[in-house]
Amino acid sequence: MKISVFGTGGVGGYFGGRLAQNGADVTFIARGAHLAAIRETGLRVESIDGDFTVHPVNAPNSIGQADLILLATKAWQLEEAITQIKPLVGEHTMILPLLNGMEHMDTLFNAFGKEHVLGGLCRISAVIGAPGIIRHVGVMPYIAYGEWDNSKSKRIQDLHALFNSINGIIAENPVDIQTAMWEKFIFISGTSGVGAYTRQTTGEYRSNPESRTLLINAMKETAAIARARRVPIADDFVEATMQRIDNLPPEMTASMQKDMMAGKPSELNEQTGAVIRMGKSAGVPTPTHEKLFAALLPLEQKARSK
Repeated sequence: MKISVFGTGGVGGYFGGRLAQNGADVTFIARGAHLAAIRETGLRVESIDGDFTVHPVNAPNSIGQADLILLATKAWQLEEAITQIKPLVGEHTMILPLLNGMEHMDTLFNAFGKEHVLGGLCRISAVIGAPGIIRHVGVMPYIAYGEWDNSKSKRIQDLHALFNSINGIIAENPVDIQTAMWEKFIFISGTSGVGAYTRQTTGEYRSNPESRTLLINAMKETAAIARARRVPIADDFVEATMQRIDNLPPEMTASMQKDMMAGKPSELNEQTGAVIRMGKSAGVPTPTHEKLFAALLPLEQKARSK
């Protein structure tokens, strides 16, 4: 299986690296010093589960059509990625997006059709530590995928067999991929927004009654949007998610929060902004997300004006 990884950051670098380590034919699409380092010395993954180095091919113009495209860019880089992906899409190419958010699915369906695009998500805490180096610093790596209609197609069975054969990750084909993606979006849009707003760690804002309530309300708004779109979300999902958040390492921060605190462009529009847009479309009020967005937008605009 020929695999192309778009976005060789923490997510793409780790999961693509594990695929390459397992013997898959992987091409990493990267740029700048990161690409130069990968070409010269390979992609090194420094992981809490053990370090390894792979030596992938890095000539995307010569690889032809891919069997699987692992899309792991930042959500706001999607349009650029679509332009680069198009020449690699053949009749049987699968596109597995691992982006934060939900709006990207409609964009991908419009660009490639549901015959090519799978539902997907992941959980991991990994970053680019230096050019050519991915640092996996926390969270047991988890990846999930499925047909948008939840059918158990042969290609999903083949994909499941591929990921299940890899050490160092948990792979799952959920019963309902849309529910699984929305559950992650409810969690990540809440923790990203509140973390960036308070500029505190998970342990700090979950322990403060005011910011804890802010987080609960943010997640309830997103859950209400999912239900309005007829996505089955358990009645006690937010309460169960808060229990999970209470058990997370206290020093954790979301990637959107990290970017904003570092003065970098972030996924504010694709997470908090998306909740507001989808809320309006579904007739669901989103006052908490609107409060977060109004406070954070000047920081985002400053980061993008540099």
